[in-house]
Amino acid sequence: MNARPADSLKIALAQLNPTVGDVAGNAAKVRRARDEAQKLGADLLAFPELFIAGYPPEDLVLKPAFQAACRAAVEALARETKTGPALLVGTPWVEDGKLYNAYAHLAGGVIAALRYKVDLPNYGVFDEKRVFTPGPMPGPILFNGVRIGIPICEDIWGAEVVECVSETGGEILLVPNGSPYWRGKTEHRLNIAVSRVVESGLPLIYLNMVGGQDELIFDGASFVLNADRSLAAQLPTFRETVALTEWRREAGSWRCVAGPMTRQDENDKTDYGACVLGLADYVNKNGFKGVVFGLSGGIDSALCAAMAVDALGPERVRAVMMPYRFTSQDSLDDAAGIAKALGIQYDILTIEKAVLGIEESVAPVFAGRNRDVTEENIQARARGVILMAISNKFGLMVVTTGNKSEMSVGYATLYGDMNGGFNPIKDLYKTEVFRLSRLRNAWKPDNALGPDGPVIPENVITKPPTAELRENQKDQDSLPPYDMLDQVLEALVEREESVAQIVAKGFDKDIVLKVARLLDIAEYKRRQAAPGVKVTLKNFGRDRRYPIVNRFRDLGEPLPEPDKTLLKAGAAAKSEAFDF
Repeated sequence: MNARPADSLKIALAQLNPTVGDVAGNAAKVRRARDEAQKLGADLLAFPELFIAGYPPEDLVLKPAFQAACRAAVEALARETKTGPALLVGTPWVEDGKLYNAYAHLAGGVIAALRYKVDLPNYGVFDEKRVFTPGPMPGPILFNGVRIGIPICEDIWGAEVVECVSETGGEILLVPNGSPYWRGKTEHRLNIAVSRVVESGLPLIYLNMVGGQDELIFDGASFVLNADRSLAAQLPTFRETVALTEWRREAGSWRCVAGPMTRQDENDKTDYGACVLGLADYVNKNGFKGVVFGLSGGIDSALCAAMAVDALGPERVRAVMMPYRFTSQDSLDDAAGIAKALGIQYDILTIEKAVLGIEESVAPVFAGRNRDVTEENIQARARGVILMAISNKFGLMVVTTGNKSEMSVGYATLYGDMNGGFNPIKDLYKTEVFRLSRLRNAWKPDNALGPDGPVIPENVITKPPTAELRENQKDQDSLPPYDMLDQVLEALVEREESVAQIVAKGFDKDIVLKVARLLDIAEYKRRQAAPGVKVTLKNFGRDRRYPIVNRFRDLGEPLPEPDKTLLKAGAAAKSEAFDF
């Protein structure tokens, strides 16, 4: 352990991107970061929550072999701390037969201390009570004579754990996090952190991981607050970094006197960045050579194309236009324009023979029946088969391109346009797809691999959306206008409002009832959809888990008031006592 004056401290923050299950790879990241921190002159190097395992490990963390691998990696790292910076690293930890979400202090060649997460989240995307045991209230660890409190992630969303740290002599709060992104989360986190700083009177380090793990995106955006609530350091969003913060004891209290200050993107820019990072990590961490998708000339596939190129570079992206008799010349021209602007490989493969062949095969059993949506879906499914064939032949993952509006109301074809491994825009409503398309034409993220300038032709953004599965088809033939549809869906999905509440805001009751019904009956499709990036407060899958078999329907009637006269006094508080 480095000997330093008691009135100064250098803490390096490793805002890095672990991979779930890659224990050796994550430990290697620790070593590389430690080398970097040593060059920066750090005394202590901190990592995010469960970094050795990757987060969230879900039920993988219950495997004894995985638990043993994580512990062995931590022990090996501990042996290496006889010289150089000490480490604070998150890991699963088994003690007395109980599994904890732990944070290990490694210094002087040993595991100097362990602290366990107390408040295990069990809502939304989190399911930690399923796998971990809550730890006891933690006192601070002692490093170089400084008492550092370590509330882990959820432990600061309530006051109790920080209060315990403060009452037991804590001087600095260091909070390791696996906090996933959703729109508006940055401000929400800051407000929580400010509350804990005000209550405790202590400075706070908020250290978050970065990267994509299945649907979840971790945005980093780590920060430091001094005890006076001033922002002392701000790390970048969606980018790995090892950053040094310098601390000084002033008038008996610790203050961060130096640290990086990175400008933060906001709103639509962070949504776009989340989608790009989510796609990049899903493809790269799963070992795909690249991606392939259907490029229809429409807005959804255009935005997915831009995101794919920004995530992977044009050389790893392949687009396929699959025209049929209903495909317009506008669509052909627009798809070609998108491919050219992005510099990606572009193929045109007609589906005429495939569609007619399937129709000929089913003709004997369809005899005497009129053409309908069945034949339209054959077109979509023929395209799905072609994309999956290219995927198999070339080792490319199929990107599926349906937006949240379509996924909400079932405006998608199973085993057709829903085919694919991952969907970067799955949690974006149609109106947001338009907005992000205009954004990308005027702006590009700093670390994006795509070209500068406009990449989506203006005609793609302004023309009426259509699936082009029949003559002169438009989405609005069967759906309300998207600006109205998306408002209704946000109320139903994000806020769980009743039909009556939405109608009271001025929406037509018949339209709201129709949208609510479509939302209910499309659950079976959503269960079979590819995973996709979470950007809203409530995405389909991890956040919103509805039964497929479900006969409840909100008919728009006013909600009945509870009849409290029927509730026996004390009935809700405790059960009857019986003599046996």
